Order: sequence, then C-alpha cells, then structure tokens
Amino acid sequence: MNDFTLDQKSSVGFNKEANAIAKVQRKTGTSIAKGSILERLIDFAFSIPDFRRTNMGNIRHQLGDIVMLMILARMSRCVRRADIIEFGRHNLGKLQSLGLLNNGVPSEPILCRVESGIDELGFSGQMAVFSNAFHNEIAKACSSMEIICIDGKAMCGTVQDNGRNPDIVSAYSPSTGITLATEACKEKSNEIKAVPVLIDNIDIAGILVTADAMSMQKEIIDKIREKDGYFLIELKANQRALRYGVEDRIRYAAPLFTYIEDPELGHGRIEQRTYNVYDGLELIADKDRWGSNLTVVEFVSNTTNKSTGTETAETRLYVSNLPVDTPWIGKAVRNHWSIESMHWGLDTNLLQDSIKRKSTKAARNLDTIHRIVYSLFSIWKGRRKKLSGKAKGLAELMRYVSMSFTRLLHFLSQK
Repeated sequence: MNDFTLDQKSSVGFNKEANAIAKVQRKTGTSIAKGSILERLIDFAFSIPDFRRTNMGNIRHQLGDIVMLMILARMSRCVRRADIIEFGRHNLGKLQSLGLLNNGVPSEPILCRVESGIDELGFSGQMAVFSNAFHNEIAKACSSMEIICIDGKAMCGTVQDNGRNPDIVSAYSPSTGITLATEACKEKSNEIKAVPVLIDNIDIAGILVTADAMSMQKEIIDKIREKDGYFLIELKANQRALRYGVEDRIRYAAPLFTYIEDPELGHGRIEQRTYNVYDGLELIADKDRWGSNLTVVEFVSNTTNKSTGTETAETRLYVSNLPVDTPWIGKAVRNHWSIESMHWGLDTNLLQDSIKRKSTKAARNLDTIHRIVYSLFSIWKGRRKKLSGKAKGLAELMRYVSMSFTRLLHFLSQK
C-alpha cells in the first residue's frame, strides 16, 4: 500500500459567502493544500445552511464542524453515532489543528438533532454543487459520449407511516463514480414523479441518460428531449401495449444495424452478445405519443456454462433516440449496471441498509453523507494517472484510510 499519492492537477474552487479555509488557517496557522480535496470538502461543510438559531448565543458547535466529523468518521468505517463520537475524541487534537471542534466533540443527542434538523433539500443541493465541480474536472478526460445512470434505492433502515421504505432516486456518472444529484420520492408517490424533477436539476445536453423500465414514461422522455439529451430505457411489460406490439413486429423487421461483441469469459461462463438496432417508427404503433426519432435496440445474450455445456439465451428490448449506427450502445447497456454496483457499495461498505433512522428527513441526510463519502473515494481514483491507483476498490481504500487519522488526512490533502 505504498502508491497513495495523487497526481498534481489544477482544480476549481467553490464560491462561498465566507471562506471556511481562510478561517481555519487564521485560527491555527495550519496550511491546507490549495485545491486539495480536503480544502474543498471543508468549504462544502461550512456552506450548508444552519437550521439552528445561531443568534441566540448558545451554539457550542458549528454545523460545519459536525458535518466534517460525520464525513471523516464514516470514511474511517465508523457506523454508529457512538463510534463517530469515539473517533472524534481519539483524534480531537488533530481535528483541532485543522480548526475543527474547538469546543470539543458533540454528544450523541447533538448528532441526532443535526441529522434530523438539516434541511435535506439544501444539503443535497450543496452536495450536487460539490460533486459537479469534481465531475466536470474528471470527466474532461473521457473521449466518448458521457453517460448518466438514473435509478432509485430504498432506505431499508427507515419505515414510513405507510409501511414503505423511503425511495431516493439518484443520477450517477459511471465514468467518474460520482453521484451528481438525488431526489427523494414523496411518501405517496414513486420514481415516476421523482425522475423528471431530478432531470431538471442536472445538465444532460448531449449526454446519454440510461434508466430502467419504470422510467419508460412519456413525461420523462419529453423532459430528456426538452433538455437536448439522449436516452436509453429498457422496455418491459409495464408499458404492456408498447412492449407486446414491438415484440410482434420485430419478428418480421430487418435490423438497420447489427454488431456482435467478442465472446467474454467470466464466472465460469462464455457469453456472446448481439445488438440489433431497428427503426422505432416501424415497430412502434403509437408514434404520436412517443414522438419521432426513435430506435429500438434488441439485446441478445447467448451464454454457455463451461462446466456443464448448458446453453441459455436472453433477449431484452430498449428504446432510444441515439443514431442507428451508434457502435458503443452495448457499452451503454452494460454501464447502467454500475449504478447498482454503487448501491451495493453503499450497503456493503457503508452499511447503509443496517442503519436505522426514525424520520425520512434523517434518512435522506444520511444518504447524502454516504454518497459524499463514496464520491470522495471515486474522486481520488479519478484524479490518478496510474492504472494501479484507478483500479483500487472502495473497500481497499477504506481499509487504508481507517488505519490512522494521518493516512486519512494525507489521502484528502492530495491534489
């Protein structure tokens, strides 16, 4: 574990009413590297609107201090509030050298009130500003069209009055590993209503948006077109007439473009993938509803089990407005699963599903903290030039930074 030094790159700072970094350096004289992840993270933490009555004179801990404590502790694999407090006490001197927690470590009730009190919309909005600044910096290195995956995740540790878990829909960039924005589904609603709001909050001009079958809705497609974006959405039986109509017509239609990927060996299987692209106007009956410039992508997967020789075939259908001869559409189909991998990482490495929160607001704020933590590790990898650095997994990096506060500080201080 010796290769943990970031390559030097320029970066873009945040615009804030008060520069938290300058305040830290005036108090302590500690030099924080200009443009480092740590500098911009502190800037983010102190940009969150304080929900408390700060003019009453009884505020012991600054909100930015508490947010920084929660983020740094969760990066070091602390899950419970008691673990976060112990982390703060153990590293109090080093935290104070950064100008944080000058009045000591907050208590568990304070952490609870902060999680439940922070305005969840303002918190997630500041996360989007923080994430997009890094995303724009890292995504410049991508040569192909950028892809944004949209999907929802249930907060299994929280149960609403109607007995359901709150759902949070997120926009995720697989090329950078950063969550760009999130939107919570209302208690009596679902992803169909949340996705258009989420799309409104991100820039998708010239970008491909991928989503599962639930997003195959006219309102969502119109919203993507309105913002000059592209879409690739799976077609299933939730759009019964559309799905079965395409299935009936595709048997007699000739594809306009076909390409076959090389066989891939993995997990004891040999998989051959074929992509057939059809003119959507020939296959979709209700053209007036879904609009023009549509293509239908037929994905056929033939799999052979190496040990038994058993062969299986699977066919999936997608609707898109990409050009018919797009050669990397298979990559886009497969990249959508990266958002599921991100959700798996939140549950496995940050134990999100095992953390119980009584209110939906607290669950949303917890989700925002977790996505920031996940993004911080992705940002570190995205700034690397060496493939060995980019290949490091989230669990490996978390183990490294959790060994000591010095390692964590060094990790965040890289530029």
